[in-house]
Amino acid sequence: MQDIVIKNARHVLTMDNTRRELHGVDLHLRDGVIAAIGAGLTPDGADIIDARTCVVTPGLVNTHHHLYQTLTRAVPAGQNALLFGWLQTLYPIWGHLTPDHFHVSTQIGLAELALSGCTLSSDHLYLYPNGARLEDTIHAAAELGLRFHPTRGAMSIGESEGGLPPDALVEKEDAILRDCMRVIDAFHDAAEGSMCRVGIAPCSPFSVSRDLMREAALLARDKGVMLHTHLAENEEDIAYSLEMFGCRPGQYAQDLGWVGRDVWHAHCVKLDPAEIALFAETGTGVAHCPCSNCRLGSGIAPVRAMRDAGVRVGLGVDGSASNDAGNLVAEARQAMLLQRVARGADAMSAREALEIATRSGADVLGRADCGRLEVGKRADIALWDVSGLSSAGSWDPAALLLAGPTVVRDLFVEGRQIVRDGQITTLDLGALVARQNQMAVDLGNA
Repeated sequence: MQDIVIKNARHVLTMDNTRRELHGVDLHLRDGVIAAIGAGLTPDGADIIDARTCVVTPGLVNTHHHLYQTLTRAVPAGQNALLFGWLQTLYPIWGHLTPDHFHVSTQIGLAELALSGCTLSSDHLYLYPNGARLEDTIHAAAELGLRFHPTRGAMSIGESEGGLPPDALVEKEDAILRDCMRVIDAFHDAAEGSMCRVGIAPCSPFSVSRDLMREAALLARDKGVMLHTHLAENEEDIAYSLEMFGCRPGQYAQDLGWVGRDVWHAHCVKLDPAEIALFAETGTGVAHCPCSNCRLGSGIAPVRAMRDAGVRVGLGVDGSASNDAGNLVAEARQAMLLQRVARGADAMSAREALEIATRSGADVLGRADCGRLEVGKRADIALWDVSGLSSAGSWDPAALLLAGPTVVRDLFVEGRQIVRDGQITTLDLGALVARQNQMAVDLGNA
């Protein structure tokens, strides 16, 4: 792999253990890692990237997404619905998806994330109609070049048994567990610097049984992989848990083995103080999805209280049918603004929100090798050009979430340049967008 030097960076937000901020330094990338940070780095034969007008950050980390949903943005019938009604509108549409739909929509979603500075994304795929498999998304991510943490999701309780999804979209639980083992054995790479780690992710308490949740936790720990699900997303979610299980979501998770450093839950908008304390004590992670929570009217997650208690919190854009965008740096800005709305102007700084989007998100996914700019860490790096319109007049360009930009100039993943001058380098994005748009039209006519 060619050596690369990012030269004379105007400002570097390292997100290292001391949160150093450096000026006018170089970053030397070699064999997928950061080999050196300092002034005057000139290894022989290295490619030079001029960063004099750039703020340099670790690549952003997306801890929750449903990438297939980029095919169903802004569906009219679901635009003004709460979570359960929104899902019931979209389930029949998603039932028409094919493996090709999953492949293309994953590439579109990941390309959108890459342009917003994301180098590592999880994905929660919990429905598999018409022969779809998890590897449809894994291969798509590999072609684009982003670091990927797909999760083998599932739904097993349909409408006829009191669940929310239609019966046609649920699976038998023994088949779910067998396929979890298959994809872990085939695609999970636990090594440092891994480009693909697989998790297990039953969809939610209202679409799977307690037995599946319990068995999934046992299987994940036997295989050494992480666990993910939705939890405490809105008031409907809380009411369902109280009625069906006789307890709040935090107690439900604890009873079934769904707390610990190998677990992260999406949303957690309605966690109460006792549940926050439980998550802090057990090291359980949270994927905060502020834009989706706003779109669905779910509320403002208590991120300030979580962080203050020691809960590990990362950011997620959530599915593009409930956001409906996939811009991770914009998500970080929204997280900052919502905490200020809820708690006051000093509730969260731009730098803390960026930390949640980088280092903290990597920690939630168990990736201490990512999310910070340090020698020996992975060369996942975002360059933000602050010489343009969005930053004109900014006194503190490193406060990216206050003044922009919201699109990267350059992006490196494992030392490979995925975005150059604001353009994806690994795919023909124009052709891909045209294909996705035609697919959406065809789905609307199905």
